[in-house]
Amino acid sequence: MLNIDLRGKRALVAGVSDDNGFGFAIAKALAEAGATISVATWPPALNIFRNMLERGKLDEARTLSDGAKLEFEHVYPLDAAYDIMADVPADVRENKRYKDIGDFSIEGLARQYQADYGEQSLDILVHSLANGPEVKKQLLDTSRAGYLTALSVSSYSLVSMLSRLGPLMRREGAVVSLSYLAGQRVIPGYGGGMSTAKGALESDTRTLAFEAGRRFGVRVNTISAGPMASRAASAIGIVETLVDYYKLNSPLPEVLTATEVAYAAAFLCSPLSSGITGSTTYVDKGYNAMGMAVAMPPDFPDLTSRT
Repeated sequence: MLNIDLRGKRALVAGVSDDNGFGFAIAKALAEAGATISVATWPPALNIFRNMLERGKLDEARTLSDGAKLEFEHVYPLDAAYDIMADVPADVRENKRYKDIGDFSIEGLARQYQADYGEQSLDILVHSLANGPEVKKQLLDTSRAGYLTALSVSSYSLVSMLSRLGPLMRREGAVVSLSYLAGQRVIPGYGGGMSTAKGALESDTRTLAFEAGRRFGVRVNTISAGPMASRAASAIGIVETLVDYYKLNSPLPEVLTATEVAYAAAFLCSPLSSGITGSTTYVDKGYNAMGMAVAMPPDFPDLTSRT
């Protein structure tokens, strides 16, 4: 039998703060395949996430197929808007959710990871990060600050993380990020520069595949996942509508699960995909192949006038 075997591999999943999103599902799938897992969490959610772990609130979600629990070697603080601590504004540094957790920049994450594990210690890097503060606004109504924040956190952060963590990765390692079809097609209601950020992420995936492949010997791919009604995705405001629409119009008329995306990520992080890099892999029940709607959900909203 051909199995995904990641025993002896160490993974870092950035963008996990609960058990409800793609990041957590990917961490669990990698653990099922035998990898050891660390995660990076947005500082305002860090204490809540750690408390849920300590109090057993996530025990059911952490249960693996053999009955063992998904364990995190480390839970690091990370605000991917900042490359170094000198970039952090004073009001953020002094905020009670930030001030006592140490260096939460991307550089700080790389330094701490190296201190914990040493050189050539990382095999898998998962980028499950996005933030579009004006995602509910049409692009025409998006401010420069909102647009640039979307690009900074949702796409440039991959460049910054790979630049700093790439030297710690073992050759034949793998990097995977999460994209969305709005980077290629118009999705009304997915605004605030987020569509631009996903387009940039996919473009950067191709360039980083070449550069990081030559420099570090690692592969870089992205998954264009269909919509899922996670807590994080609820910020979009229309995610339930998108889930219903995809279900009605996809070749496989089913609701996508986080596990299906996670299994694709595990494959892309495994030796079984050693010949794949620079790719955008669609995991969306085939919706990306459609050029015409075949059904509409009842009471489908008018998305053309959202501001």
